[in-house]
Amino acid sequence: MKLFTIGHTKKNLQTFVRLLREAGVDAVIDIRLNNTSQLAGYAKKDDLSFLLETYLNIRYRHVPELAPTKELLAQYRVDKDWEAYESGFAQIMRERDGGCVAVDALSGFERPCLLCSEHDPDKCHRRLVAELVVNLTAGVEVVHLK
Repeated sequence: MKLFTIGHTKKNLQTFVRLLREAGVDAVIDIRLNNTSQLAGYAKKDDLSFLLETYLNIRYRHVPELAPTKELLAQYRVDKDWEAYESGFAQIMRERDGGCVAVDALSGFERPCLLCSEHDPDKCHRRLVAELVVNLTAGVEVVHLK
């Protein structure tokens, strides 16, 4: 399986769609905690789902169990301590059995893409979820779309 990740911030709709098409993505797995905010623009849940499924033949699935908690996000915004964030997120995933949730969310797809808002995957939980999947599933290659 090839597992893609993408962040919608700093991408206009044209770039976002081009990246998904060129990668041959067959499903977008939305792992954002808040996917209905006005700040999401074209990536608001209902609009994105409609666009992907109606015009691009890409399935859409929202899996908030793979998102950080509000508390963890708030703490990171204050202290910018990425190591503490990673540790906290790993604990949350253990408590939620996030490995099973992630593998289940991706099942049935050959080229799924994890969606979050952060532009850069280096300090984004989508990279952490992708790494969790790699550790639990043989033969997974991760590609971050930028």
